[in-house]
Amino acid sequence: MRNKLHLTVCGVLALCCLSSCKRRVGEAAGGGEVRTGTVEVYVVNYPLQYFAERIGGEYVDVVFPAPADGDPAFWKPDADVIAAYQNAELVLVNGATYAKWTRNASLPASSLINTTALVRDQYINVEQAATHAHASGEEHAHYGTAFTTWLDSDMAVAQAEAVRKALAGIRPQHAETFQQNYAALLTDLRDLDTQLTVLVGDQTELPLVCSHPVYQYLTRRYSLNTRSLHWEPDVVPSEEMWTELQELLGEHPAKFMVWEGDPLAESVDRLAQLGVSSVVFDPCGNVPDEGDFLEVMRNNVANLQAVFGGDE
Repeated sequence: MRNKLHLTVCGVLALCCLSSCKRRVGEAAGGGEVRTGTVEVYVVNYPLQYFAERIGGEYVDVVFPAPADGDPAFWKPDADVIAAYQNAELVLVNGATYAKWTRNASLPASSLINTTALVRDQYINVEQAATHAHASGEEHAHYGTAFTTWLDSDMAVAQAEAVRKALAGIRPQHAETFQQNYAALLTDLRDLDTQLTVLVGDQTELPLVCSHPVYQYLTRRYSLNTRSLHWEPDVVPSEEMWTELQELLGEHPAKFMVWEGDPLAESVDRLAQLGVSSVVFDPCGNVPDEGDFLEVMRNNVANLQAVFGGDE
């Protein structure tokens, strides 16, 4: 009888121990479930994809379903894609009116992270807007709030930090790894900022013309003297647009035009006749044809050497 009782007690203790172990594996300290496996992350632009992949590493599966040949800021996904966003474990949005479709998509609050929420006081309002089209014929207008926030290094850091916090909240068991990966990304972002700060130096009054109104945060960060047109690198400007440029140059004598991508040779040649050289500073809102976000930004810095006369 004593042996049976001993076995019964031992069995109960074993079950309690097993149950306790299961709780430690399956529950967070506060009693909530600890989820395992890779985090399915849906994003609305490439910078957020890059940040999530750099920080999350092997613990994330990042999905950016926007087409490669358009501007994700103005992309409108179909119902199936929206449903995929709604079912994702984590959805990272840019904020600042980027991807306006997200406002009416009923994305679950539990999975939605606005990566600029804590720096929304730094948003830049766009007072005027003009509708224009790409070579594809698709028209869009820039209005409301400037949205290429990641071109301000401080805001890019804030967005990366928001990604880190979101991932650590979902997979706290990997928080240390996320922190280490974030620290490495932070070093890279700060290095780019330092390079640009040194390159621009005290040449903040140098007049520049931007082909498109997407450089507001870059302009503010480095105190650049810019004016913007509504030109596309893949569209031949109309005569009316050339007249507008000449009038602008009369009061803003820029020697360089900054483009989002490689402009058509016809545009480059005609600008050269006006004494204006072309340089590319790719905002990198979409997946680049070559390299990654960091490589594109480093190339942008190298391209600006021609503008500010830095050493090669």
